[in-house]
Amino acid sequence: MPLELIILIAAIVVSWLVFTALIKIVKTTATTAIAIAGIILILQLVFGIGYQDLWEQITKIPQLVWNIVTGG
Repeated sequence: MPLELIILIAAIVVSWLVFTALIKIVKTTATTAIAIAGIILILQLVFGIGYQDLWEQITKIPQLVWNIVTGG
């Protein structure tokens, strides 16, 4: 088997693996983004909580965890 053919087959296999991994990453990212958008929409429509309020609470999480860990 010529060396060029082996290199071509290896390149095709590596390209396919990278493409497959990229598709999985995009699919996971899109699923997560849709889930976050759905949660924010439900919070807004049902409870009247805006994304600013949610973001404010999210930014407080590290301090809350630190207080729990240090007992303060």
